[in-house]
Amino acid sequence: MSELDLNSLGLGPDERRLLGQHGFDAASFGMLQAELARGAFPVGRNVVKGTVAPPQPADLTPLPEPGTAPARRLEALGQAALDRGEVAAVVLNGGMATRFGGVVKGVVEVLPGLSFLALKLEDVARSHARAPVFLMNSFATDADTRGHLEKHRYHGLAPERVSCFTQHIGIRFTPTGEPFREQDGKVSLYAPGHGDILDCLAACDGFRRFAAGGGKYVLVSNVDNVGASLSPRVIGAHIAGGREVTVEVAARAAGDKGGAPARLEGRVEVLEGFRFPAGFDVESIPVFNTNTFVLSVAAVRADYNLTWFRADKSVDGRPAVQFERLMGEVTAFRDSTYLVVPREGPEGRFLPVKTPDDLVQLRPMLARRTGH
Repeated sequence: MSELDLNSLGLGPDERRLLGQHGFDAASFGMLQAELARGAFPVGRNVVKGTVAPPQPADLTPLPEPGTAPARRLEALGQAALDRGEVAAVVLNGGMATRFGGVVKGVVEVLPGLSFLALKLEDVARSHARAPVFLMNSFATDADTRGHLEKHRYHGLAPERVSCFTQHIGIRFTPTGEPFREQDGKVSLYAPGHGDILDCLAACDGFRRFAAGGGKYVLVSNVDNVGASLSPRVIGAHIAGGREVTVEVAARAAGDKGGAPARLEGRVEVLEGFRFPAGFDVESIPVFNTNTFVLSVAAVRADYNLTWFRADKSVDGRPAVQFERLMGEVTAFRDSTYLVVPREGPEGRFLPVKTPDDLVQLRPMLARRTGH
C-alpha cells in the first residue's frame, strides 16, 4: 500500500500541523486515492454483497416499560454499575460544523443559556456522581468546544471528569482522484466519520485510566440527541444482554434515513441505508438505528478493519468525494443486542436536532424533557 505523497500537495504549515495532530492515515488515503483515480471505487461499491433479510422478532429486545418488575431489575443492575463507577458517557461532538451556519453544534443555545453540551453534561451531573464524560471532537470543533466548557465551568461537572479527544482527519478528492481544493487553493480537509470513535477513544488517556480503574461500560450518543440520557435501565439492559455491544433502535417513521439492523447472510448487523441492495425494501425493517450504543470496554479497540465508504458531496457547488467509516459497523465484528427503545414521549430516547428548523420545532419538547 503506497502512502499519499503529502509533499506533492503544496500544503501550508497550518494544514501540515492539522494532519499531524489528528492522525492522518496517509497509507489508507493513498490507497483510496489510487482506487478512485483508476475508477475502482464507484458508489456502488458501498452496497453489501450477500443475502439481506429483515431481522426476526427474536433479534430485537424491547426495553421494559418503566414501573414493571423487569424494568426495576434492569434499573437496579444499571444503577449498581453506575454507583461503582463502571459507566461513562461518550458524546460524539465531531464533524465539520456546517449544518448550523458554520457554528459548532455542541455550543449552540438549545434553551435559554443552555447548549447541547450543557444538557448532556447536566444529565450526568444531576444523578451520576461518578460517571466521567468523554467528548470526541474534530479539528473543526475542538477549540470552540474547549473554550465553551471553560467559559461555562463545565456546566456543573468537575473539569477532571471531562476529557476531550479528537477524531481523525481526511483529505477530500475530486471524482477523478485529484486532491479537492477550496476556493483559496488549499487542500480540503474534513472529519471522516464517527467510526473513528473506536480507535480514538481507545487511545484517549482519560479512557485508559477509566478502564484501568475498573470502568466497564460506555454509553455513546450524538451531541444533538438530548433524549439519549445516561439511563440505568439501558445500562442494565446492556449488562443483562450479555453482549459487548448494545444498539438502541426505535420504531421507524416516515422519512427516517440512516442505518437499520438486518440479517446479512443470516447474521444480524447494522447496515447503513446506502448499503442495502437495490430492490430491498428497507421499510420491511420495523426499526432503525438511533446511533446510540452501549459498548463494553472490551469492544473499544483499534484493530477493527472498518470499511471505507464513498460519500459524494457538493463543496462550494463542486462535486467532491470523501471517504468515511461508521461506528455501526462494529456490529459486524461483535454480536450485539438490538434494544428497542421508545422514540417519543416522556421516556423517548430519540430527539435528534439536525438543523435550525428542527430546533425550533423540538424546543418545547426539549424544555419539558429537561425541566428547563
